Amino acid sequence: MPIFTVTSVIDGDTFEVSPQWKWNGQPGSRVRPTGYDAPEIHVAGGQNAKNKLARLILGDQVELSSAYKIDHDRLVCDVYYNGKYLADYFPECQ
Repeated sequence: MPIFTVTSVIDGDTFEVSPQWKWNGQPGSRVRPTGYDAPEIHVAGGQNAKNKLARLILGDQVELSSAYKIDHDRLVCDVYYNGKYLADYFPECQ
């Protein structure tokens, strides 16, 4: 899949990209990467996970690959940053 720019970080495992992705005829901008599950924003560790993801990818480019489904308007897919699987940056959440 093509390269996208991260425009916003919602929480530790959800972010928005530009331009919009399109999968199975449905467009969107929210992405849920596979391979890790960060704490929700309102629980312990959630804000730290969001901050870590923002420091890592906000304003940078990511590659979206191997889409699996759309869940809560988020494309669930493999995400790569600087050629590395995004989940590998979050071993504490695997």
